[in-house]
This record gives sequence, structure tokens and C-alpha cells, in this order.
Amino acid sequence: MKKRVLITGGTGLIGRRTVLALKQAGYYVIALSRAAAQDGADLTIQCDLLDDRSTTHAIAQAEATHLVHLAWHDAPQGRWTAAENVDWAAASLHLVRQFAAYGGRHMVGAGSCAEYDWSYEVLTETTPLNPSTLYGKAKAATGTLLTQAATDLGLTVAWARIFFCYGPGEPRGRLLGDLIHGLRIGETVACTDGLQRRDFLHTDDIAAALVHLLSQGAEGPFNVASGSAIQVRELIETTAELAGRPDLIELGARARPADDPPILRANVERLAAIGFRPQIELEDGLADCLRAVGMEPIL
Repeated sequence: MKKRVLITGGTGLIGRRTVLALKQAGYYVIALSRAAAQDGADLTIQCDLLDDRSTTHAIAQAEATHLVHLAWHDAPQGRWTAAENVDWAAASLHLVRQFAAYGGRHMVGAGSCAEYDWSYEVLTETTPLNPSTLYGKAKAATGTLLTQAATDLGLTVAWARIFFCYGPGEPRGRLLGDLIHGLRIGETVACTDGLQRRDFLHTDDIAAALVHLLSQGAEGPFNVASGSAIQVRELIETTAELAGRPDLIELGARARPADDPPILRANVERLAAIGFRPQIELEDGLADCLRAVGMEPIL
């Protein structure tokens, strides 16, 4: 019999790919969603995760032993400071407690590199948690509480601190979403100087990492990232070159925030130690993003 896995946030940038990865790994996938049906899932249960009674009813229906929790306030703009982060922290704690109460045994939750103290250039799972945003504080509090309560709840809890994701279907308001939109319609794209270095990972690799953590019954925090940091301008220029429109990029046309860290890179030794390594090279991943909007990349 297939293992029954519950997924939240399955319609999101990472969630869509995670549903597919779970199916490929042989799970019976049950999506909690406000929508009538979740593409790719075996079963969709309609649920408003911000309504405790709705969540409890859905958990009871699902009869799942595994959980991948990705849902959160996901507006591309304003999410760092949105008060909704507090609501989602509370909703996440209720979700996991009910999951455990109804027989759940293994879960992976989506954390963030925003939980860390960004004055450190290389971030390990033991780097101090000193988030500068409400988003980071809410994620850090949720992850800390769940990992520390895991034994009492009868769960294994892995907390995936995801770094800078990119992938097909990025919405406007995110770097790659705005960039590809401009390239597709032939509009000049104003960018920062792009000298800051970030650790990017394709959503297919992120999905694969989440499923690996779940399948391994992993416990505690894990950085989910590539382990290397490239200049943001490399991502911008590579995308433009693949689209055949490097002339549309204006590097330095926008100022970077004064407190923008020069480098954010993950140490991924803990994830590698349980057998996971990313597979997608940057150029291939960006080509995938262009194809998703009907643009054939120049390789």
C-alpha cells in the first residue's frame, strides 16, 4: 500500500514541483487546498488552513502518516513585513499538532534562510538564528517549536531552511518573474548592479530534497541550497543571453538596499550526509524557466 502524504501549499512555486516529486517517489498524495482540485494530487481536500476547525476536519479525513508543509503567506511583495506571518505561524503549529493527533508520524516543514543572522557569510544549521524580518522571525519560531516538540508529539520533524529558489512559473514581483516578463515582451528591465552573491537552487532540486528528507525520516534543521553563491548579475545575464535579448538588461539602474548582505551562501554538508545532492545546472534551470513561458532558449 502506498504511503499517504499530505501536502499544503501544493499550488505554489515549490509546491507544484513537490507534488510531482512525491508522485514519482510512489506516495499517495493528498493536497489541502482552497481550490476544488490540485493538479497532480490523488485527492484534494478543501481546507482553509487559517481556520482551525477546517484544518482539524481535513486532517481527520486525510488519514495521512506523512506531511510536507509548504503553505505560508506568499505575496511576492511585502511578505517580509506582513502581519499575516504571525497568523501562519499559529496555523502551522495547529496543523502539525492535529496531524500528530490523527496518526501522523513524519513531517517536513518549509523554513527559510531568512531565519539566520545574515552577518555570517556562510550559513550552517548552527549559525545563530537572528532574523531581521517578521517573516524570518515567524519561520524561525515555528521551526524551533516544532523540532523541539517533535518527541512529545510522536513525530520526526525535518525543518528545511530553503535558500534562494528559482523555477518555472515565477510570479511578477520576484526577480526572475519580472526579468522574464520584460524579456518576453521586449521591455527594458532595470536591475541592481547584481554584485551581491546568492545561493540559488531550482525548484525541482528543492522538491527532490524535500521528498528525500521525508523518505529518510530526517530530523532537525537542514539547509536546502546549492552550497555555492553566484553573483545575482550572473543569473540575470545568463537568462537574457538564453533569451537572445541581453540588450534589454540595465544593470545598476536600480539601487540596492543599504543593508543588502554582500553574500549569502549555505553550507549543505548536513543534507549531503544523508545522500542528497542537487542535479540541475544554472543554465539548464534557466532554460527550463524560459520554456515555461513559450520562449525557446538559445543554447
